[in-house]
Amino acid sequence: MLFLYSVLLISSLGLLVAGMVEQRRHYDNLAAIPQRVLVNGIRGKSSITRLCAGALRGGDLVTVAKTTGTAARFIHPDATEEPVYRKFGIANVVEQIGIVRRAAAYQPDALVIECMAVMPALQEINQSKLIRSTIGVLCNVREDHLAEMGPTLDDVARSLCRSMPEDGICVTAEKDRFPILQEEADARNCKLVYADPETVTDEELRGFSWFTFKENVAIALTVAELLGVDRETALQGMYDAPPDPGVLSVEKYRTPQGGTLAFANVFAANDPESTLMNVNQLLGLGAIHRPLHVVINCRPDRVERNGQMGQIIPELAPDTVFLIGHPTKSAREGIPGGWGGRIVDLGGDDRDPDGLTADLLADLDGDASLVAIGNIHGQGELLLERLAHLPSADTGSAAPGMSRFPAQRTGDNDQ
Repeated sequence: MLFLYSVLLISSLGLLVAGMVEQRRHYDNLAAIPQRVLVNGIRGKSSITRLCAGALRGGDLVTVAKTTGTAARFIHPDATEEPVYRKFGIANVVEQIGIVRRAAAYQPDALVIECMAVMPALQEINQSKLIRSTIGVLCNVREDHLAEMGPTLDDVARSLCRSMPEDGICVTAEKDRFPILQEEADARNCKLVYADPETVTDEELRGFSWFTFKENVAIALTVAELLGVDRETALQGMYDAPPDPGVLSVEKYRTPQGGTLAFANVFAANDPESTLMNVNQLLGLGAIHRPLHVVINCRPDRVERNGQMGQIIPELAPDTVFLIGHPTKSAREGIPGGWGGRIVDLGGDDRDPDGLTADLLADLDGDASLVAIGNIHGQGELLLERLAHLPSADTGSAAPGMSRFPAQRTGDNDQ
């Protein structure tokens, strides 16, 4: 028995020493990266990470970046990128250690990295142990992850603040809950800087070949300014940066009836406020038009969110709402009773996707726009796959899928 206790003690000491060595090595890697920018918030983190990295690259700063959203990517200093490998496809905040190690090998001036933690305690660990950012970004506070960070939006704001750097700087475009962020920043001796979206002009926004928001650009410009990159140089770097795979996009298809369908994939927005912002931007830019139709994809593990998407239908004011996925009843019951448009229930997850898509298209007359909202998983993904096989309205050939509407060639942003 004494022998077993001895083996256990020696093993435990060995693990402790190994852990201490690994931690010291990680801190050495962090110290080799002078500027570390940690991007947190509810919506737009991946896009802001790419914008910040592009702005800093434009200023000749050797910059490494890593996104976590729609498709996690490690972005090299030359802007080339590769998928982040995950064993068994499972995301874990510990992967940030390997990212920092790879980044340090470049001896970069800056690392821009997206926060991948949701639980408040893990957000704090991500900051205090894994990244130790010099500049934090808290892009916005929206109605999502309420079970983990809520139940109120004020609670969400305070939870996100746990990623603020102590004795550092935090940049935000959040206006409604700025006083809460300021209170939390003061408690950490952190300088809170407001990135005003109104400082970004419509002309500057039209320089992008993909859709983004003034809030995102304002944050990236503020980060660039803090690191010594002038506005014009930073903007050009952002224009040249590759967009996130989940970027807001509009495809134009030829329908079987001979009409033109402008299809907007807004699944990535995911929460009501972001969904409204995205659709209003697309309408303002002229990327989509009326008559407007909306398809809500429902998921059984997102029943509350299904209802929230139904609630915003009067504000979107479509001619028709198509319901797909399961349970469609949750979205139907969320649509206010006074709304006078059509509701077409195309059935649940057991529907054949080819038949579902055919029925949806058959219900569209002439030239129209279709906006997909809710959550992409399930019937939403299958719908996207079927639509991608329609002929392109521009070329007459099979559509390539997920091409991006050239925002700089449209009208002013009326967000």
